[in-house]
Amino acid sequence: MDNFSARANAKTIPIIALTRSAYTGWVKGQSKASQAWLKSTNYKANAGNVALLPGRDGSLVRVVLGLGKPTRDPSKAELWSFAALPGKLPKGRYQLEGDLEPRVAHEAALGWALGCYRYERYLTRKNTSKDLPTLVWPAQVDRAAVTRERNATYLGRDLVTTPAADLGPKELADQAEVLAQTHGATFEATVGLDLVTANYPAIYAVGKGVGDQSPRAPRLIDLRWGDEDAPKLSLVGKGVVFDSGGLDLKNASGMKLMKKDMGGAASVLALAQMVMDAQLPVRLRVLVPAVENAISAEAFRPLDVLDTRKGITVEVGNTDAEGRLVLCDALAEADAEQPDLLIDFATLTGAARVALGTELPALFCNDDELAAQILAAGVDTVDQLWRMPLFASYRRHLDSRVADINNIASVGEGGAITAALFLQEFVSSKTKWVHIDTMAYNLHVRAGRPAGGEVMGVRAMFEMLRRRYTGE
Repeated sequence: MDNFSARANAKTIPIIALTRSAYTGWVKGQSKASQAWLKSTNYKANAGNVALLPGRDGSLVRVVLGLGKPTRDPSKAELWSFAALPGKLPKGRYQLEGDLEPRVAHEAALGWALGCYRYERYLTRKNTSKDLPTLVWPAQVDRAAVTRERNATYLGRDLVTTPAADLGPKELADQAEVLAQTHGATFEATVGLDLVTANYPAIYAVGKGVGDQSPRAPRLIDLRWGDEDAPKLSLVGKGVVFDSGGLDLKNASGMKLMKKDMGGAASVLALAQMVMDAQLPVRLRVLVPAVENAISAEAFRPLDVLDTRKGITVEVGNTDAEGRLVLCDALAEADAEQPDLLIDFATLTGAARVALGTELPALFCNDDELAAQILAAGVDTVDQLWRMPLFASYRRHLDSRVADINNIASVGEGGAITAALFLQEFVSSKTKWVHIDTMAYNLHVRAGRPAGGEVMGVRAMFEMLRRRYTGE
């Protein structure tokens, strides 16, 4: 894999990673020149702090990486300290010193990999992987696991960051088809008016504003993989490639980042890639309703009443609450197969961001044991989520006078909850269901997490699935 090497050579530079307490003892055993250098630069082994120690000839002979204090705070986890390294080191080959325990070795390699990510599709002068430093694989690390997480994260980030002009419904479907071909999965896309014939009326209604003959016509992406007799795992991802808000038009600031409104689709494609690459013993199905919420004479309107695949009629209280409309048809189809697990990812509400901020996805789940397993996996993978309630009493806020349900609540409070309750109407009470309301975008630059697309909660969800289906 790029930015990793199988072995050290004569020019390999050692990296010593130390907590603040370990650094205090370590520095006393170093040469007076090194001690003087570290003291003169006021170096402290805080999380992610890097010191470059020169030799007598001025060349770099050792790197000191601070790990800070041992903590369960995910923002200060060792993973992100290691992720700081590629951006702070000159080109060369490096190797971690010491006998790292498996967890630390994994976080070191994964952090390095995530720190090497660059999105450079539109740059005329690209900084390729050859311009970045190289790390010798830590001893006994599971290289396949690190590579799997790295590739899935890169895929999701690339998809979300790509502008909508170059990632419409067709291009998103093309990416899913490539993924299917790579892993021997089947692929099908239902496009345009065929959605009506196939009884996906809500998906068609949201996406029809582009016109039936447009190359950006709405479609339902359907990928299947694995042994037909294995437990059924169904993934659904919101694939709104751009959201203008429809006739309930967003303002300029609200529309600016709407290329990321397919972040749920990117998340489930990244998760599906990990599941297939790891050969988990499941019968996987991935459903992505891919649409553009556009404005035209054909676009759906406020107070229209839409049919859905499940037979529930929906009054359109707001055309900017379109994600739940495309998801409801896909969820109904996935639920009809009675899967062992049904998981959806969606950039669904601003309310979830108000409640939890932009860096912590909201988890809704109708099974307490399953929710606990996901949260535990999130802590272990430094990919945390936060559970929010499916508070049934708020369902009354979705009542409609003319249809079975409204797509928006009659009150402004609790928007993430009422959106989740809307989706729950399309899932059987017997189905174990998980809904992730995610930002899918880093607004700020942090080590290993550059500004741009992000697949939040995906590594956590994979770890839960791995434990569930392998028994490890």
